[in-house]
Amino acid sequence: MKHAIFTLCLSMFLAPAAQAAEPLVLGIEVSRPGMGLRLDVTLRHPDTGWDHYADGWEVLDENGNRLGYRKLQHPHVDEQPFTRSLSGIMVPDGMRAIYVRARCSADGWAGPKHKVSLEPSY
Repeated sequence: MKHAIFTLCLSMFLAPAAQAAEPLVLGIEVSRPGMGLRLDVTLRHPDTGWDHYADGWEVLDENGNRLGYRKLQHPHVDEQPFTRSLSGIMVPDGMRAIYVRARCSADGWAGPKHKVSLEPSY
């Protein structure tokens, strides 16, 4: 697999941020630049400042085991949506999917896990 793109419904992307306080995963791009995977994850969250902001996302296997974690170091009040990357995510041979979920500083892990197929697309 050289490259896979996972994009959520356009309606989620266009939904006003005020509808929900949980971070929304808008898109996930997966690539294999070398050893392991690189994920570029696009989030939107109504960050208000240091007391309430999207503060991370994680990559899980199908059993909920963490394969990687991207800590977000600061609020993105004026940068919405935003994309951050994580490289070097090691997945066992034969794994067909991974899952991504986001969290915020006030509410913790929120929203659904998003399945990303690792099957090659031709």
